[in-house]
Amino acid sequence: MRLDKKTVLKVSGVSVIALLLGLSSITIDNTRMIDKENYGIHLSAGANAAFGDANATVAGASGAIDGSLNVVSAGGYVVGQGTSTYGYTNLGIAIVDGNLNIREEASTSGSIVGKMTNYAACEIIGEENGFYQVKTGNAEGYVSADYIVTGAQAIEIANKEVRNMATVTTEILRVREKPTTESATLSTVNKDEELVVTEVLDGWVKVEVDDYEGYVSADYVTTGMKLKTGNTMKELTFGSGVSQTRVDLVNYALQFVGNRYVWGGESLTKGVDCSGFTMKIYQRYGIYLPHSSRAQPNHGTKISRDQIRPGDLIFYGNGRSINHVAIYMGNGQVVHASNARDGIKISNAFYRTPVCIVSYLP
Repeated sequence: MRLDKKTVLKVSGVSVIALLLGLSSITIDNTRMIDKENYGIHLSAGANAAFGDANATVAGASGAIDGSLNVVSAGGYVVGQGTSTYGYTNLGIAIVDGNLNIREEASTSGSIVGKMTNYAACEIIGEENGFYQVKTGNAEGYVSADYIVTGAQAIEIANKEVRNMATVTTEILRVREKPTTESATLSTVNKDEELVVTEVLDGWVKVEVDDYEGYVSADYVTTGMKLKTGNTMKELTFGSGVSQTRVDLVNYALQFVGNRYVWGGESLTKGVDCSGFTMKIYQRYGIYLPHSSRAQPNHGTKISRDQIRPGDLIFYGNGRSINHVAIYMGNGQVVHASNARDGIKISNAFYRTPVCIVSYLP
């Protein structure tokens, strides 16, 4: 990374005015400090920033200087904050049991426009009446300041929660069983979907898709360290002929967004997996489904994509059989128990190519 004249770098609270272009030395606190070989500037004992190769050591923690002038460790964690942290200039982290409502106004009576789950990140824009004005993901509004931490505490949590994410850059991308084009296709994912990276190989990226792993070509994704963000809560638009039962079922399911995913679980509050989630939601409305995403389609009527209505179930597969299920909630979105990292969340309904869509409700 090449620094311009008078670029300010903050490392462990120390600001350095870097006047490097065309210069062979730099003076800090009346002391001349520079290494002509690699432009290393020694800030203090055991702490230095090497601008020539964009490497740095801060309080004994080595890393690279990223585009936001943070010092990032080899594992991708911020060890010295510069102008931003993981893309946030004024980072806030939600600390909440369940969900934190994002409201249209700085008032508990304001309309809910989104939700933040525990450890979700936000950009704090302003403060008003005990509320922070925030932007998180695609949601923007006001949240109670009582449930947001900032500063060093937020950075500490961010370093623990940040994940390397792969963003799909092509219209449809195959997720394969092994890192080779001859391998079986487990699933397909659509453009702009973000997948957790578990390993980077030569030409391939190993990713999580719901509760299984597969490989995608590195040519069709971009990777980067990202924090979890909040979700918008678009108003559901129900067309004519949609029963009140469907409306109630979807609204009931949305109450559990942010709760835990537990494989084999059957508790909407303590932990549930994908088919356990749909089983328990439908059970409330007198429809008893088995605790198996493979078996649930046999208990309803298969329909086409253009027939889908809120409350219908969308089933996804790995190329050989069904392995995931979600509840369609309208507006092209689903609510589902995704995986241990994300828990119960809202996603694009066609983030994966469905195997079938099934209706159980009038």
